[in-house]
Amino acid sequence: QVQLVESGGGLVQAGGSLRLSCAASGRTFSSYAMGWFRQAPGKEREFVAAISWSGGSTYYADSVKGRFTISRDNAKNTVYLQMNSLKPEDTAVYYCAASEMRTPPYEYDYWGQGTQVTVSS
Repeated sequence: QVQLVESGGGLVQAGGSLRLSCAASGRTFSSYAMGWFRQAPGKEREFVAAISWSGGSTYYADSVKGRFTISRDNAKNTVYLQMNSLKPEDTAVYYCAASEMRTPPYEYDYWGQGTQVTVSS
């Protein structure tokens, strides 16, 4: 079992930046692949980015490629999502998730409670 807690959300103007963090506790963090998802009002949850257990491989949705960067610090049991050049359409609740799978496509076993990101135009 692993517990995930997101932080770093907030209100930012279009073109600005935010860095989300997801702190994990419980079983060995470095054994999990990690992902970020988001859900906007009235829309289904969508994939944003993922990172392998080692950090050696990263994956992005086309909508965020070149603007968002996922990274992890296994010593701190934390995964990050650096979000640059934010757009109003990035407004959503952002969730981190952990997968016990070693190779993609990942299926996620554990989810955080989410953090709100609001981008004003």
